[in-house]
Amino acid sequence: MSGDAVLEVQGLDVHFGGVQALRNLSFTIAPGKIIGVMGPNGAGKTTLFNLVTGVYRPSAGRIVFGGRPLQGLSPARIARAGIGRTFQSGRPFANLTALENVLVGLYYGADVRRAGATDAKRRGQEVLDFVGLGKLADRPVASLNLTERKIVELARALATRPRMLLLDEPLAGFNPLELEPAIRIVRRIRDELGITVMWIEHIMTVLMETCEHLIVLHHGEKLAEGTPGEIAADAAVGDAYFGKKGATKLG
Repeated sequence: MSGDAVLEVQGLDVHFGGVQALRNLSFTIAPGKIIGVMGPNGAGKTTLFNLVTGVYRPSAGRIVFGGRPLQGLSPARIARAGIGRTFQSGRPFANLTALENVLVGLYYGADVRRAGATDAKRRGQEVLDFVGLGKLADRPVASLNLTERKIVELARALATRPRMLLLDEPLAGFNPLELEPAIRIVRRIRDELGITVMWIEHIMTVLMETCEHLIVLHHGEKLAEGTPGEIAADAAVGDAYFGKKGATKLG
């Protein structure tokens, strides 16, 4: 593994029956970056996240995080190794308060079994304050709106104390006025907490403006990789998104 990589994916394949969802996927991610993952529906983006976090096991290839192979590790062990994530559909515990949701992440990820309840609640409140939901700590998640629920899920993932955070369409369902505050949170996660971010998003302009590097998947393969400027000028990427070969540029 490259000495300056936090995550390395090597020759990754995964099959579901006769369907090959990812094929010979390889890339490396340097620490302290915000990396975007793009691709049309069905390109394999969430499948990639499920492989990295141990939900699925690869048919071939290797996933190495911080110099440690992840194959065969359970999702819980991978979380404790330092990889947190959110889910495309959003999965907060609706019957718990915002703070209780964050405490679930706190205990699931970082080893706080020796910490008392008061200390754990303090840490959980700090995470909610960081994402701007501190005043809603005691509110049941079922009473929160969509945006607030998705931010609670982000807070729960942060509470696991990750070194790398995988975000699966965290802005889905946000209105235009809600996008910029959420983007600022993601930037602060990298800038202030030093957490590497890997981000799936269908709002292409958000990834283009926020990420330093982009990986584009199509039909389970890596179609392109590079800076936002390089991806915007790539004719193959335009063809994959818009079906007009060489005629459309992103941006």
